[in-house]
Amino acid sequence: METTPPYIRRGIASGEGILIVSTMKARRRALLVLALTLLLAASRFITESWAAGAIAVGKCGAYGQAFDYPAEEAARMAALKQCKGQCTAVTMKRACAALAVDMTNPCGAHGYAVKPRISSSLNAATRKCYEYGGKECVIRAWACDARG
Repeated sequence: METTPPYIRRGIASGEGILIVSTMKARRRALLVLALTLLLAASRFITESWAAGAIAVGKCGAYGQAFDYPAEEAARMAALKQCKGQCTAVTMKRACAALAVDMTNPCGAHGYAVKPRISSSLNAATRKCYEYGGKECVIRAWACDARG
């Protein structure tokens, strides 16, 4: 029985074949890492490009909302289209917006806010509602775009 290692029998001297195989594996791994990095970068670009939103506020608790639009103007128009009556729209880019109304008088005090995170926008909208005379302010609507 022959005890010579297979890489020497094939005419490869002192580990050269092992190095070639390792180099090929390293190249494949590098290409895989590159492909995954490019995929991650592309998904981030797509998410950030669809990161505009708006919330429209009207009388008596009327509202409209739009999120993850390609541009702020498109989001503003979509939110205004959903809102009944004369409404004012506020836009958000990579943020969250919230609307709070007074439940004891829905046509009375209200507040809205746009902040980087949902929790801060909910708190700020409720606080504004109370500042404008609300007695039992609750969140009526909220929306976040791709980041918020």
